[in-house]
Amino acid sequence: MKRACVIGDPISHSRSPLVHGFWLAELGIDGSYGREHVPSDALAPFIRGLRQRGYLGCNVTLPHKEAAFHLMDETTELARRLGAVNTVWLDESGRLHGDNTDVHGFVANLDQEAPSWRQGTQTALVLGAGGAARAIVMGLMLCGIERVIIANRSAERADALVAGLPRTADAVTLDRLPQFLPEIDLLANTTSLGMIGQPRHGLALDNLKPGALVTDIVYVPLETQLLREARLRGHPTVGGLGMLLHQAVPGFEHWYGKRPTVSSALHRHVAADIPEAAS
Repeated sequence: MKRACVIGDPISHSRSPLVHGFWLAELGIDGSYGREHVPSDALAPFIRGLRQRGYLGCNVTLPHKEAAFHLMDETTELARRLGAVNTVWLDESGRLHGDNTDVHGFVANLDQEAPSWRQGTQTALVLGAGGAARAIVMGLMLCGIERVIIANRSAERADALVAGLPRTADAVTLDRLPQFLPEIDLLANTTSLGMIGQPRHGLALDNLKPGALVTDIVYVPLETQLLREARLRGHPTVGGLGMLLHQAVPGFEHWYGKRPTVSSALHRHVAADIPEAAS
């Protein structure tokens, strides 16, 4: 049996087993995919002992993506640009390979749910300056978006993110956002604000450019407060669940030898386990 898992701290919330379990059944593969709670002090021995534990590889979630990067024997160029990995696999000689598929997940989700988004986007606004923001800003730049603005509560974190990018982006603090909203074609939330159990986002959309696309990487609930408010104001929206599904594709192919597809049936399967809307 081919085995893989997702590791993190905490990990019980992860829906990745639902995704990979669906594909294993759909493709008739004798395999399994589970969750492993791995605290930071156990990360290195766990990853280095993947083969001994019977695993072909793993997904890596918070807070381990940056630390896992430094444990790899080989990494993709994109993982090196981001300094983080979320997908790990072993080759035949036992060497650890790492990739970051968050960029693929974000872009593929937009391509599937809003196919004309690239043509309609010249200026994008990214909320947040953490690891997820770095991946999404990188994805926007690789797609040729002309201008990317990074907005964060801390100017220092936003400036640090900009410094590590392949080309220039604008870093602003949240209090300056209203002046930029009228020129934004795409707004992406990469923070945990709006997730169940987290504070509300607190962003007023009154000045947002009419027709601007709004997307949120949070997928619990399926429709966050930000997405609901944007939809009620007439903006097209894209939820975060699709990013989770698409970022899982490369890892599944590495571990199980077949490339799965992100279908409406898979989306319904995973969505059934997630609250539909923010309270």
